[in-house]
Amino acid sequence: MKASELVLAPDGTLYHIRLQSSTLADKVLLVGDPARVNMFKDIFETIEHESHSRELHALTGTYHGTRLTALSTGMGCDNIDIVLTELDAALRVENGEWKGESKRRLQLVRIGTSGSLQPEIDCGSHVAARFAIGLDGLMNYYREWDTPMAAMERALDAQMHLPAALARPYCVAGSENLLQKIGADMHHGITATAPGFYGPQGRTIRLHPAVEGLNEKLAAFRWEGTPVTNLEMETSAIYGFSHLLGHEALTACLIIANRPRGTFLSDYHDAMRRLVGTVVERLAQ
Repeated sequence: MKASELVLAPDGTLYHIRLQSSTLADKVLLVGDPARVNMFKDIFETIEHESHSRELHALTGTYHGTRLTALSTGMGCDNIDIVLTELDAALRVENGEWKGESKRRLQLVRIGTSGSLQPEIDCGSHVAARFAIGLDGLMNYYREWDTPMAAMERALDAQMHLPAALARPYCVAGSENLLQKIGADMHHGITATAPGFYGPQGRTIRLHPAVEGLNEKLAAFRWEGTPVTNLEMETSAIYGFSHLLGHEALTACLIIANRPRGTFLSDYHDAMRRLVGTVVERLAQ
């Protein structure tokens, strides 16, 4: 494989995530904020690897005898394109050498923050994503994308009537196994993933969103009786790559904004620590 395609760091690890097969656990906790990875230092009982590269901070250790990797992704699906591609590649790379096929299957759990689109889901609530709607368009750039939920996409298109100039939305399911293992007592719903924080999430500062009432249209959509519960910036790409590459994925979000009610949880760090602890405990079981 050309050096310009499979890009490696001087130490032979994947260029951005700085991980390779021996330093990557099969259970991976994804967080956006690189500083949030430090929370895992207080949870893991042993630490065997730590690396930093730009906004990507990786930590591999053990909790109750289970090996785990915590990794920050930064914000947005463009970063997820890098992180998920390199995590899968890391299973096949050791000391700068491509080992080819791997029988390992990752369990990926994103622990993030999000805004609720339903008035009854208050700030401080936890939402686990059964499905994701990708408003980002990322998976449409891959030839292998097989439109796994074409019927849901058609239903979404019929209701939303989004402008043709925007990326075509895609829909994908998360892991039902991880949903029951980690999110059984959380709100279950559809997580919509936007390609930005302001206009793509219906916010007006000086510029105005191209889609009038975007959040209200999303909130009104149902699939198999499941509502669009929240809006964030990473889940659809995590679910999309996991579907194509044969991994399991789940997003569990702490709600820090309720968009219909206009409320915001400004000091959510203790609540995030509690969610992180809960997810680690359940993933390690």
